[in-house]
Formats: sequence, C-alpha cells, structure tokens
Amino acid sequence: MSDSLERLYHAVIAAKDLDPATSRTARLYQRGPAKMAKKLAEEAIEVVIDAVNGNSDAVVRESADLLYNLSVLWVAAGVRPEDVWAEMDRRERVQGIAEKLPKASADKPHAAKPVSDKSGAASQAAKIAPPSASENVARRPIVALQSSRLKKRR
Repeated sequence: MSDSLERLYHAVIAAKDLDPATSRTARLYQRGPAKMAKKLAEEAIEVVIDAVNGNSDAVVRESADLLYNLSVLWVAAGVRPEDVWAEMDRRERVQGIAEKLPKASADKPHAAKPVSDKSGAASQAAKIAPPSASENVARRPIVALQSSRLKKRR
C-alpha cells in the first residue's frame, strides 16, 4: 500500500507545475491550500456517506479520491509519506496500530533524554528514549460496528 501512495505522492509533485488548464493537480495548486483542504474534506464526507449507505464500491472509488487529495495536501504542506509512516510506527509501539492516540498523548512529543556513555558523561547527541511505563497509554479493545448499525438514520 505504501508503494502506491509513494508513487502517487511523486506523481503529484511532478504534476503540480503543469498547465492548470489540463492538470487537476496544477489547478489545485493554483487555487491554494484552502481549496486543497476543502477538496480533501469533501472527499472524506463522500467516503463517510457511502460507507453509511453500505455502498462499498463507491467507498473504494471515493477513498482513492481521498488519498489523491491527501497527497496533494501533503506535498503543499511539505509532509512526506515517510513522515506519516514514521508516526504510524511510533503509535504502534505506544498503543497498537489499530488505535488512535488520545490528543493529550499525541500532542506531547517524548522529551529527549541524554544517554550516558561508559564514563558516565552524557552523550553529545541526545537520543530519544522510548516512553516510560508511566507514559504508555493503556490499550483499548478494538470494536467493530455491525453493518446494520451503519444504515442511514431517517
């Protein structure tokens, strides 16, 4: 999966400076980050609506649109896919891959702790230590919604 997103990311970089009359990506860049964000939000809403309505084919199509618009916004924001993968790896170590960190934990980066060498002196390059047991967040059980609960409310 990350290979496809990497290729998409690089294709967005290549297309951003094309002619806006012929390139959707260049047109988004011409209109600026607010338009990019609006398109991303629209696609996310479309995915949600299709999922709630049980239309899995549409969820697939709209998810591809969502990932495209996310890639466009990443490029504009200077975020690389490997930055996102590194954050996902960090979260998996802290709480598990299928969990979202609580905002309080996600917003607090772990403090750099100097590591002592054999002589007892602190190392010049402070290394990031893994979170202590007190910093770990308790894992929550994974809960799946029944498809009958996803039907649109009337």
